[in-house]
Amino acid sequence: IAAVATQAVVVLRGVIDTASPPPMVVQFQVVAMFLIGCMLYLAIIPLIFYRLTFVAMSHEDFSPPYWINMGAVAITALAGSILILRGAVWPILDPLLPFLRGFTFFFWAVASWWIPFLLALFLWRYVWLKDRFTYDPTVWGMVFPLGMYTTSTFQFSRAMGYDFLAPVPQVLEFVALAAWGLAITGLVRRIARAL
Repeated sequence: IAAVATQAVVVLRGVIDTASPPPMVVQFQVVAMFLIGCMLYLAIIPLIFYRLTFVAMSHEDFSPPYWINMGAVAITALAGSILILRGAVWPILDPLLPFLRGFTFFFWAVASWWIPFLLALFLWRYVWLKDRFTYDPTVWGMVFPLGMYTTSTFQFSRAMGYDFLAPVPQVLEFVALAAWGLAITGLVRRIARAL
């Protein structure tokens, strides 16, 4: 969440008033926030990844909020993509663009890697172990990352000029909407039962 919150500030500032650059001090602050968000992700995720790979895990341990690991790196890729897209307007970014392109590519690739890993864990719990999937408020922890990965892939393909990636967010938007639909249906059913 610390990385997500930090990168959200970068995304917000990067998408408002895109025609003219903000003051140099604001540009400096936004780039610094991006790098702090990157550091936070790189500092926290090894601990989570260590737990996932080296600590015995029961099926109850794997819950939907693990998808936030992918969402955090997806919003980092989104923030980097937004900065690359502002490179022609924000003077502070010009010397940093090669670094930003490489670093953003790294974070987008990591976000992409998380998806099959999390899917495998999801299938392990709910298909292999036949655990029953029921609505819980933590299910929303799966919805945000899917939407964020979709958005980051769209902006990443624009920023890098990778037109071959364009179909990916076009498909994933329906996956994210389906996840949102299932989550809201579960919430409504839970509320209805409580009444």
